[in-house]
Amino acid sequence: MDKRAKHKIGWIIFFLIIIIAFASFLLLPRLLSHKSTNKLDAFAQCLKKQGVVFYGAFWCPHCQREKALFGSSAQYLPYTECSTPDGQGQLQICINNNISSYPSFVFADGSRLTGETPLADLAAKSGCALTQ
Repeated sequence: MDKRAKHKIGWIIFFLIIIIAFASFLLLPRLLSHKSTNKLDAFAQCLKKQGVVFYGAFWCPHCQREKALFGSSAQYLPYTECSTPDGQGQLQICINNNISSYPSFVFADGSRLTGETPLADLAAKSGCALTQ
């Protein structure tokens, strides 16, 4: 290969690198800012929309396991903390709502499910679609 051909190939490679770098620069912010959605996001949001309230306590292992069922979608749960920060008492909102065990799911009609509750049971009781 002669010197001119090598020079031409070098410029082509250089411009390809510039184009790729520029395209990456334009696309990277979109890729980084795109929030991945979990299949349970809509389910958790529907529970809230249907007036369901999930009462729990930060120190409660059953509450933690219930939240774990939702994975990253737990952030959308209609969760109400019942424990005082020291873990020794109950907040007034939970006293007012007669919450005596954790977790407790209270539905718009006043009915309740207590203890670790399968997602299918929450779906059936709330009318929210569960897609997994």
